[in-house]
Amino acid sequence: MPKKRSGGGLSPTQQAAKFLGVSVLAGAVMAGIALPAVGALGLAAKGSVESFDELPANMRTPPLSQRTTILDSRGDDIATVYSRDRTVVELKDISPYMQKAIVAIEDSRFYQHGAVDLKGVLRALNRNAQSGGVAEGASTLTQQYVKNVFVEEAGDDPTKVAQATQQTLGRKIRELKYAIQVEEELGKKKILENYLNITFFGQQAYGVEAASQRYFSKSAKDLTLPEAALLAGIVQSPSRYDPVNDEAEATKRRNIVLQRMVEVGDISQADADKAMKVPLELEVSRPQNGCITAVKGASFFCKYVEKVFLNDPVFGKTKEDRAKIWNQGGLTIKTTLDPQAQESVQASLKDHVNQDDQVAAATTLVEPGTGKILGMGQSKAYGYGKNETEYNYSVDSAWGGSNYGFPTGSTFKPFVAAAALEQGRPASQEYSSPYDMDYPSPVQTCSGKPWLNTGPKKATVENEDESEVGPYRLEEAMAKSVNTYFVQMISDIGLCPVMKMTENLHVVQGNGDKMPEVPAIALGSKGISPLTMATAYAAFASRGTYCSPVAIESITQKIGNEQKSLQVPKSTCSRAMSEKTADTINALLGGVIDSGTGQEAGLTDRDSAGKTGTTDERKNAWFVGYTPNLAGAVWVGSATQQVQMENINIGGVHHDKVYGGRVPGPIWRDAMTGALTGKEAASFNHIDLPEPEKDRDSEDGDGERGRGDGNNDNGNGDDQGGLIEGLINGGTDGGPDPKPSFSLPEGWIQGGDNGGNNGNGSGGNWP
Repeated sequence: MPKKRSGGGLSPTQQAAKFLGVSVLAGAVMAGIALPAVGALGLAAKGSVESFDELPANMRTPPLSQRTTILDSRGDDIATVYSRDRTVVELKDISPYMQKAIVAIEDSRFYQHGAVDLKGVLRALNRNAQSGGVAEGASTLTQQYVKNVFVEEAGDDPTKVAQATQQTLGRKIRELKYAIQVEEELGKKKILENYLNITFFGQQAYGVEAASQRYFSKSAKDLTLPEAALLAGIVQSPSRYDPVNDEAEATKRRNIVLQRMVEVGDISQADADKAMKVPLELEVSRPQNGCITAVKGASFFCKYVEKVFLNDPVFGKTKEDRAKIWNQGGLTIKTTLDPQAQESVQASLKDHVNQDDQVAAATTLVEPGTGKILGMGQSKAYGYGKNETEYNYSVDSAWGGSNYGFPTGSTFKPFVAAAALEQGRPASQEYSSPYDMDYPSPVQTCSGKPWLNTGPKKATVENEDESEVGPYRLEEAMAKSVNTYFVQMISDIGLCPVMKMTENLHVVQGNGDKMPEVPAIALGSKGISPLTMATAYAAFASRGTYCSPVAIESITQKIGNEQKSLQVPKSTCSRAMSEKTADTINALLGGVIDSGTGQEAGLTDRDSAGKTGTTDERKNAWFVGYTPNLAGAVWVGSATQQVQMENINIGGVHHDKVYGGRVPGPIWRDAMTGALTGKEAASFNHIDLPEPEKDRDSEDGDGERGRGDGNNDNGNGDDQGGLIEGLINGGTDGGPDPKPSFSLPEGWIQGGDNGGNNGNGSGGNWP
């Protein structure tokens, strides 16, 4: 019978023997290992582990989640994102005071024992027996490191975290097994380095470098004795010893660490006494995590970069693979964002649109010939409060944008003109272009089945002003944005060439769907994102070569202390139209700025071209334009499509009516001017357009108007939907498409409750 203490319990020695016996025996049974007596008990620095499986790679170099830094094209910080705020450093870059302090307080015999400290176990058992509870632990620093690796791998999954920290014999045996292997293969210095990089120091700081920056705004290599003692003391209980929230408790703990350093011979009593008198002198750096903290108004671009990473297969075969890399972090992402262009975008938006206006504005700048996104911003700040939004109005819904993009109005007309030129129509092409007319019928489609304008009430279209009566030739029709001209053009060449042109330019709706094959697309009724429009117009600037948009130039990933480069998406360039067609479009759109609806957007120091657009009921206004070396798109409107921009104040200026040439045009002009300052003033490849036979004064508006009802089914349009959406969506049963993020007025996406194949609705769009 074992000898019992007077209280009926086992003596400390007996408890120690029982603990060790159970651990060793259970370990042999449950883990299938035979612990060598000397190594397991820690009586030598290293023990034989030949009977163990190979040490997992994650124990040698743990997959530590680190911060990811997003840079602009010049290498300056845009934002830092992380799931764990951590920066891995080598032991040589950690203050010797810090190294000594953590060992003194957490495992003072670290350099004398192996994976398990027998003396520490006996001491802890004795003290715990005397206190009647758990007054002291016996885990070595190596065992703590192993446990932290398991916790790190669990991430933010509560189930996995619970499994990694559960107080079971099986987990303890597994930790012991790996701790012995770690001691054998890594050595003391590497274990200490890994431990200091993995452990949690409170205030969202993981690892000593992040902790040093958080509490003292300095590198870990520069920590003083009292600072190092403070950080070492936090580890045992980051919430209890948090110096930010409880300075007195943290100070007491720091002083305990200092005294312990004296006891183990790391410092003298005099040094400790001096350090104890020093106030904490915190210089706290608040956590700066996420795109919401991005500089230069680049929060939306930052989120776009994140979306690209999480969605592009180049970064991993599955979403889970990509998310794992992103969450692990340690990435340095150099982007295409040009700081000069970005600052100009934000300044222009701020000058023309207030954050609390009824409407918002978004601007995107793209480099022709490369597809590089140089600037991206909007008037509503990134966030979740009043007059803030998390939606990026510049991009498609898949990349964090609005569900459908925004109707583009007359900015779509250059695509129709380019298709006609590719079909051999001359730049002098003339149509009768009356003030109003029925939609011509039939119109040929790619399928061979013609579109027909039939029914009891035919679909009609009209110009912005009654004075706009043809005949017109292409140059004047483009400058004035004559609706009936482009409807006649699309009827003349058929829909298939226009479909092919939009495919060549990768023009899709904001939800990713292709453009519908109906005549009304000539008037820009479908929702498209500013990035899509800017990239498409950039093809005109580069003489017909389309280049897909890119936001990332390079990525390096830091794993441990090693760096590796990751493959990044590249822009894909292709011929969208002939150089002659692009040159002709450039001349035509130059006329829009010189003498047409876009005069307020003109640049004075270089060649420029562009097109205005204003949609049905003035709910959207656009200007999309370019120079030979920069393209940009500006949208102004309400994301909910519920604000009619008439008798409205925008940016402190009253507007009776908003046109694409007003508000969007000046925003584009100022953004481009600042972005191009100091840059080469390149010229277009100029061609001479045929002289018009007669002069006509340009009007202020540039509108698309249409009226009509479909007749193949029994639906009637409503006043909000307009002919254009009725024509496009007339064959779809039901009301408006579901809009999970916000409500849009009835008819914006569909013309009516139950439309026909030819569409329904009444209303109109203006450029």
